[in-house]
Amino acid sequence: MNKFIMPLLVLLLLMLSACGGSNEQSSSAEGIGENTSSSEAANEEMRTYQSENGPVEVPENPERVVVLSTFAGNVLALDVPVVGVDSWSKSNPQYDLEGVEEVTDESLEKIIELNPDLIIGLSNTKNIEKLKEIAPTVTFTYGKLDYLEQHKEIGKLLNKEEEAKNWIEDFQQRAQAAGDEIKAEIGEDATVTVIENFDKELYVFGDNWARGTEILYQEMGLNMPDKVKETALDDGYYSISPEVLPEYVGDYLVVSKNEDTDTSFMQTQTYKNMPAVQNDRVFEANAKEFYFNDPITLEHQLEFFKKSFLNK
Repeated sequence: MNKFIMPLLVLLLLMLSACGGSNEQSSSAEGIGENTSSSEAANEEMRTYQSENGPVEVPENPERVVVLSTFAGNVLALDVPVVGVDSWSKSNPQYDLEGVEEVTDESLEKIIELNPDLIIGLSNTKNIEKLKEIAPTVTFTYGKLDYLEQHKEIGKLLNKEEEAKNWIEDFQQRAQAAGDEIKAEIGEDATVTVIENFDKELYVFGDNWARGTEILYQEMGLNMPDKVKETALDDGYYSISPEVLPEYVGDYLVVSKNEDTDTSFMQTQTYKNMPAVQNDRVFEANAKEFYFNDPITLEHQLEFFKKSFLNK
């Protein structure tokens, strides 16, 4: 299986989701520019943001943001109003998105109706030029910045850089302190594995592909099993068969569990006979709450790990 197009990985799914249908909306989106760009209102304060693709004129204080992928939680955490988000963000129970529309990079007419003053997406979002005619559009290449630098950069875009920096400093201190407590509880040499199921596939994760991995491995300094290091550390994830799962599972197992897809592997003897399972060292999380690595998700993950490892 080509792991770079697999349906599990939310971020890659979002990058590749708009593979068809753009022609259907191109005629209705022609000539959007001068009449619909809410950001060009004469009374709106603008400033120059240096994006990875060059300078972009953006609102001084955005009030109607559309987030087409990945970064909705970052925007929400900085108390900036969001009017449209991608389907994966919309399904996250941790986000307060009541009244926020679900959109894609192909639903141009719906985005026009939302009258955004800023659009945020990934580097290969479709219809970029048409989106730019609706509102200032800024894209980021996923993984170009680490998860905390990414939040700081979004803070810079939203004129909330100081708030982003303050949260990062506080979060790292709290996560590292929790890591010290956990290592004292489980032992300095204990290993932890993170897995997720999707559509009869099973994946293990490295230290930078959300699912709580940034907290466990980067901030807390917990150990990753050697087999996971060999296969998942470089790319961030690795697809395995349930039969070989015991080779990858360490002393503790975190299951980012997707109830919408096949979980039968957890009923097999292969799974039940693993030491982590037999020693009651398996922690099951809701995958929909674990997909991302924004502040809202990270705060939830940190509390989950403190409760799981420390019962607090």
